[in-house]
Amino acid sequence: MLAATVFIGSYAFAAIRWPETAFMAGLLIVQAAFVLSAVWKTVIAIASLRRPSPAPVPIEWPRYTILVALHDEAAVAPDLIANLARIDYPAHRLEAFIVLEAHDAATLAAVEAAPKPAWLKTCIVPPGHPLTKPRALNHALAQARGDLVTIYDAEDRPHPQQLRRAAARFVAQPRLGCLQAPLRIRPSGRAGSAFLDRQFAFEYAALFEVTLPGMARLGLPFPLGGTSNHIRMTALRAAGGWDAHNVTEDADLGFRLWSLGWTLDVIDCPTWETPPGGLDRWLPQRTRWLKGYMQTWGVHTRRPRRLGRRGLLSLVMTLGAAILAAGAHAPTLAWLASAVLVGLHAGIAPATPLASIAVLGAGVIAAWMGCAVGARRAGLDYRLGDMLAAPAYWSLLSLAFVHAAWRLIIEPHVWDKTPHDSEVQPLELVVIADDAGREAA
Repeated sequence: MLAATVFIGSYAFAAIRWPETAFMAGLLIVQAAFVLSAVWKTVIAIASLRRPSPAPVPIEWPRYTILVALHDEAAVAPDLIANLARIDYPAHRLEAFIVLEAHDAATLAAVEAAPKPAWLKTCIVPPGHPLTKPRALNHALAQARGDLVTIYDAEDRPHPQQLRRAAARFVAQPRLGCLQAPLRIRPSGRAGSAFLDRQFAFEYAALFEVTLPGMARLGLPFPLGGTSNHIRMTALRAAGGWDAHNVTEDADLGFRLWSLGWTLDVIDCPTWETPPGGLDRWLPQRTRWLKGYMQTWGVHTRRPRRLGRRGLLSLVMTLGAAILAAGAHAPTLAWLASAVLVGLHAGIAPATPLASIAVLGAGVIAAWMGCAVGARRAGLDYRLGDMLAAPAYWSLLSLAFVHAAWRLIIEPHVWDKTPHDSEVQPLELVVIADDAGREAA
């Protein structure tokens, strides 16, 4: 963070003292970043085509612990319990904890009233601070007895076979520290959020169906998703559990496991979940994610040698690129739009460098490519209208970036919770053939 502050301060001074030179230098940096990002996304997409070898069925299934931290989720608790009950894993090797805050009487009542399998228990977190998901998970971790542990969220519908697939991989690969399952967005049924819901689904598809599998095939670490990550218990305890003060504890944990010598990979069995909804829900969630990325970036760049060259490359091209892109999307679009509008108003060709347009176009095409491939693998319909609407969605990330930077200063550890609604007509869990979409792509 100190280096970033020095860099920004130095550039601000240069912009005042030598404005033209500073502008050209900044333009070159942005262009280089766009080109590098486009190349990175292309390489990752190609690498994601290679699939891991299937693991044999283990002689004995390892003990599995499921942790689900809930806060003010009385509306969806019954649906969550029903979804967990569909998991296909030997009951005598399975335990699950629904982790609740001590003051959350409504959610506790809903959980206690719902029918539950014998292996599902309730864990109450004593009052304390910070009031975050990772703090609750750390409390439950002390009671966990599994060899493996996985995390689910309130709105999740995990594939019934997900635990079996993950367990087989862990048994076959002793140095495997964590597996990430793909998260796929199912329709929420809420009115007024179709644009954000669709773009959110495509964004998830690009990340979980293309980026993370590609990075795994290249042997690189990556930021974990907030749910459906399966972790070897010895690795998690060696890492000290989750960082209770980091609001994206999942992103941080992926790099911490890597720095301890564990490898990360992905599995194909998905978890279905709903999108956050309208802007009033999407913006706080994205603000929290970006704030957590900034926290994680600050933590892991203090001692970058722990990550090694590949780990540092991954950190830069995931969290670093996400932070930079979020801040640059809206200004870049505004610059392009203003150049075109001024040119049209003056009746002359826009004074926009062709090289800059080519670089910007390469970045946009690479982003579209990732969404298109990911959507195909996730079984989504990615249309021309979705492609044309994507820049408007990307621009909203700049709004979240400003919020995140400010909140990092004034409220670094405050958790912006995303509320979830019960489904009026719950969709049946559709189990499709593994990687049908991947083969089609």
